[in-house]
Parts: sequence; structure tokens; C-alpha cells
Amino acid sequence: MSPETTGASYASAGVDIEAGDRAVELMKEWVKKATRPEVVGGLGGFAGLFDASALKRYERPLLASATDGVGTKVDIARRMGVYDTIGHDLVGMVVDDLVVCGAEPLFMTDYICVGKVHPERVAAIVKGIAEGCTLAGCALIGGETAEHPGLLGADEFDVAGAGTGVVEADRLLGADLIRKGDVVIAMASSGLHSNGYSLVRHVLFDRARWTLDREVPELGRTLGEELLEPTRIYSLDCLALTRTTEVHAFSHITGGGLANNLARVIPGHLRAEIDRSTWTPGAVFGLVGEAGGVERHELEKTLNMGVGMMAVVPRESADAALTTLADRGVESWVAGEITERGDRTEAVVLNGDHTA
Repeated sequence: MSPETTGASYASAGVDIEAGDRAVELMKEWVKKATRPEVVGGLGGFAGLFDASALKRYERPLLASATDGVGTKVDIARRMGVYDTIGHDLVGMVVDDLVVCGAEPLFMTDYICVGKVHPERVAAIVKGIAEGCTLAGCALIGGETAEHPGLLGADEFDVAGAGTGVVEADRLLGADLIRKGDVVIAMASSGLHSNGYSLVRHVLFDRARWTLDREVPELGRTLGEELLEPTRIYSLDCLALTRTTEVHAFSHITGGGLANNLARVIPGHLRAEIDRSTWTPGAVFGLVGEAGGVERHELEKTLNMGVGMMAVVPRESADAALTTLADRGVESWVAGEITERGDRTEAVVLNGDHTA
């Protein structure tokens, strides 16, 4: 029978159902580890189930929802052939948006889109997501792997996720609680996290012509290893902070940089004054700036510059907050304070220079 008369099939269109089934089997062991007592059923249903009766202990539970991806960092994972760390990044981007309002992350779902299903590769991505959920204290209750031949190359993929959390209404954090005299505590990032990679890739690959296997003395490892460093997940650390001391607000420092993200929780009559001299950004930030001739204001509005999360607390709570974070292995410091804005327009001002 000639090709013209052979009946079409899903397989001939480029979709491998058997490979998808194998990917599901490979990922099951990891998903089982990312659970909570409230999860009902297992992997394979049309929807993930979570026992909402657990919320009865709340007087007025508010559900929080967030969704995100990891941007063009997936290209680094693809080129390195390392797929599990990207899952940590995905979880961090989602759950740390949830915890900003004081919400405890409950569960996540993921969406993995590939040009061709490579079962072991998909399972590695899910393994990383499950490990990230475990670090965040939430469950991975479902997801979807979609094969898009013709739209994506055989080795191309993207990931996204959505999460749900809960916070007691009278424990909701945010701008309404912030007062003049509060201090801003910075929590160190693990590196670039998952933002600004379009700039980073343009600078280091297109302009500087660096390769991923380049040994970089300032980093103490290869460029690829540095660029794949997983995003630090702060959710349990932030929740611990709310239990041990008074917290008025958190700010997750992601795309847009420190000033733009912190400004989202600063009320209109106040401003945050941040002192750059209180910390030294990691070497990777300086390398991006030097390799591309990127000016400081451009770096600061794109990258986290060494700060992944910020907490606004009363001045008298600062020592207790720093102690809690230190006990949990999170490097932190007082980076600034809240003052009157007056007739000035900026919600956040960065002063001084970073220490060498």
C-alpha cells in the first residue's frame, strides 16, 4: 500500500501514546513522595482530589492561587541535558508567590509541553517538581504532559505550574499592615533563580560567546552548572517566620528585580529605603554586567541581585526574625527601613553601593 493510501494515525502525526504511558509509569514513584494527608486518590485520574474538610479548622479560610513557569531557563536545561533541577525552579516560582500573602501552599499541578515524549526526560522533570513540592510542604496532585510535534522540536519543551494555598483571613499579610519604622529583611537567593534568562543568554552566549562547559574561576564551577542552580524555595521558612514573630509583608523577588517587586507591597504614603552596602551580590551578577556592559539600573530591574525574598517586620521583631531564619539555614540581614514617602513618587529607593 502506498503512503498516499495508508490511513493516518496519531502516531503518524507525531504523537507517541505508548511513550506517554511509559512516562507516567516512571514518574509515579516521585509523585507518591510529594503528598499530604489531605490528598485523596492517586495519579491517573482526570482531576486531583484534595480533602477540603481540612479547612474546617480555619475561621475564615482564604484560598490563594498562583501560576508561573521558569522562562527561558528551560533552554539551559535542554542544552545541558539536565532536567530535574528545572522542577525545583517551577515550584519555587509558584509557592513563593503564594506565601507572600501568608498562605500555606497546599497543592500544585504541572503542565509539561514537549515536541516529542522522551519518557525518562519527562520523568526527570516531574521528579524535580515532586522534590520541590516536598521542600515546600505541598502536594503534587496532578498534571499534564502534552506532545506537540510540528510546533516544538523533538528536544524542545516548556513547563508551567499552578498552586493553591490557604491563609486565615485575619492572618493575611500585605501593604495594609506596613508602618513607618518597619525594617526590611533580605533573604539571600541561591543565584539567578528563574528570571532574566533572556538577558543572561543574550549577554553570555550571543555577545560574550561563552559556552556552558566554560570553567569560570569566579564561580568555582562551569557556567552551565551556575546557570542551572535551582531556585531557593522559601515557603516553609516564611511560614516559620510568621509563627515565631510578627510579619507585616513578604515580597518575592522575581522578574522585574528587587525594587519593582518590593514596591508591590508598599502602601502609597510610605516608601522602602534599601541600602545596597548591606550585601554583596553573587559573582554571577557581576559577570553578566561585565560581559554585556549592562548598566546597574538594567541589572537591577531584571535580576534579583542576590535577594530572593524580602520580609517587612516591626523593628522590634527584626532580631527574632533573623534568628529564626539563621536557625533554618537561610542567610538574611536587615537591608533597609520603611519611611514616609512625602511628595516623592518612588515606592522603593536603592541607596549606596554594594560591598566589594
